[in-house]
Amino acid sequence: MYAEERQQAIAALAEQRGRVSVIELAEQFEVTTETVRRDLAALDRLGLIRRVHGGAVPAAALTAIELGTGEREHTRAAEKDRIAKAALAFLPPTGGSVLFDAGTTTARIAAALPGDRELVAVTNSLPIAVRLGGSAGVRTHILGGRVRGVTQAAVGADTLHMLADFRVDVAFIGTNALTIGHGLSTPDPDEAAVKRAMVASAHRVVVVADSTKIGREDLIRFAAIADIDVLVSDDQLLPAVRNELSEFGIEVVTA
Repeated sequence: MYAEERQQAIAALAEQRGRVSVIELAEQFEVTTETVRRDLAALDRLGLIRRVHGGAVPAAALTAIELGTGEREHTRAAEKDRIAKAALAFLPPTGGSVLFDAGTTTARIAAALPGDRELVAVTNSLPIAVRLGGSAGVRTHILGGRVRGVTQAAVGADTLHMLADFRVDVAFIGTNALTIGHGLSTPDPDEAAVKRAMVASAHRVVVVADSTKIGREDLIRFAAIADIDVLVSDDQLLPAVRNELSEFGIEVVTA
């Protein structure tokens, strides 16, 4: 079986079963797990499936299935590490203020903050707040509200009320999907409302998203393309997409 035939079969199986695992696919097609991972990466880039820890789910299921932080933590981890490292270049100088949206990529930025820079940090993410709480040079403000279990993020009226009083130098924002036409989007309306308020609260908006998020649309838009200043993604971002985003005045950085 040629690689293209096998990949078509894998995409069909993901659609039928709702989820496929690397080990099961390797056994079924009598190939190595590394070959399956390459197949899944190719299908992910085409937008036919979405890679998750240990396997894949159909792309069409993502508007209904929102992966938890534990599962997302292991998805495209190497790319997220590089994105976070590149995003550090957009931190404000000592004494500045920074906002961290909830997410596994933004959490990596928080974990990599330089120890010699004094910053004021704001976040609605419980894991990020805990991580920043141990940084001597960071004064951390955690936004209150109802905590969503799937993202460990505070959302709701209380969160929005607190955000209305903040004005930060830089906001690091994650997104489930990004296109020129639909902008930045996410599945949950409460998460979308908080992200929208975060974007409005920042002088500079830096979006951190791996290339699988680009070219996808999710249920609820929380920002237009014109609302963001910088996109930090991985080196698998297609040159044509990068050029199109740049034409809209967005600084595009690939890591």
